[in-house]
Amino acid sequence: MAATLPTITPEQLCIGLYVQLDLSWWEHDFAFSNFKIKDEGQLRALRALNLKQLRYDPSRSDCAPLELAQETSSSADITEPAPLDPESLARQERSQKLRHLRTRLASVDRRFIEASQRIKALNQTLRSRPEDAMRQAGEIVGEMVETLLGSAGVVLHGITGKAAEDSYFHALNVTVLSLLLGRQLGLDSEVCHSIGLGALLHDIGKMEVPSKVLLKPEPLTRPEQQLLQMHTDFGLRIGQKLMLDDEVLRIIHEHHEHCDGTGYPRGLREASIGRLSRLVAITNHFDGLCNPLDPRQALSPHEALALMFKQQRERFDEVMLKAFIRVMGIYPPGSLVQLEDERYALVLGMNPTQALKPTLILYDAEIPKQEALILDLAQEPKLAIARSLRPSQLPLEVLEYLSPRRNLSYHIEPNHKPG
Repeated sequence: MAATLPTITPEQLCIGLYVQLDLSWWEHDFAFSNFKIKDEGQLRALRALNLKQLRYDPSRSDCAPLELAQETSSSADITEPAPLDPESLARQERSQKLRHLRTRLASVDRRFIEASQRIKALNQTLRSRPEDAMRQAGEIVGEMVETLLGSAGVVLHGITGKAAEDSYFHALNVTVLSLLLGRQLGLDSEVCHSIGLGALLHDIGKMEVPSKVLLKPEPLTRPEQQLLQMHTDFGLRIGQKLMLDDEVLRIIHEHHEHCDGTGYPRGLREASIGRLSRLVAITNHFDGLCNPLDPRQALSPHEALALMFKQQRERFDEVMLKAFIRVMGIYPPGSLVQLEDERYALVLGMNPTQALKPTLILYDAEIPKQEALILDLAQEPKLAIARSLRPSQLPLEVLEYLSPRRNLSYHIEPNHKPG
């Protein structure tokens, strides 16, 4: 579409024209590459790009371009571009912050892959070199706890695509989310370390369950279901051999217990379930809803939270469940949303202290998918989310552009406030 639009020179620009910039998003200071010119500041900023020509959309413009002036009689008539006004300077600063944000997100992806690979190595050495495996587990959890408790705030990022499709991402997800919830509840570093270790190892008993049961896509038979549920007992025995402390052992054994007594292996209720076990039960169940074995059964993070709070809250510790919802925010990473200006976006990350202002990947048909605009709503006071959407509510081209994956993983980073 952009290639068919007429071109004009910067001298023909005026307020009311709808322009299309044939530039990558980092090559200009505007929030979008196609927009209607609203004020003199935008005019000056556009002319300061020193483009020979640019495209405009007559059907979306309020007026026609200015007529080209006759050749100037002398060089004395040529004036230097006016200095950028405060608004344009602010846009320039925002553009720099967005470039920094993209660099940070790439770093988060790399660190997630590294953590996943370390967990994979840990699992591979658990039988043959258990002491080495436990040392690795302690190091992984220690680094996460230090990141969480050693900074004023954290940002939770959703990781999608191949990085999130490793078979070990569930353990990493549950660990990250459990530590975030522990931080939200004000638990100290020693307790958080037990939470992290228990979350990381909560499914070690599945080593004793045949893969044909673990990976079976069809509904399990009753005997198969009973065998799968025995992973909590298997895990307890493995943990005892590894000489794990009691709190960690309880997490491994009780992470499927429910406060209403409907869980397993012992059907415990409320306070009979360990405090840290109740915590990991929430994060484990949430990730199971978002990332089930059969992707067709997957819920979006927003849907999973709604289900847990509206229909399943009796299963969980009420205080912890409410705290978890505060941690994840109204629009958890991985959620599809529509902004108040009707644009579509995918939530990429969120800061628990600014739940209504997550980081987004924005759909824009005029920008290539690989260069999709990333917006930090905390830095965009005029933009806000209107509602959360199911994938079926989006046009197909939008869904393919944003590519929400059913395999979604989470990672954290210290909260770097823009300077």
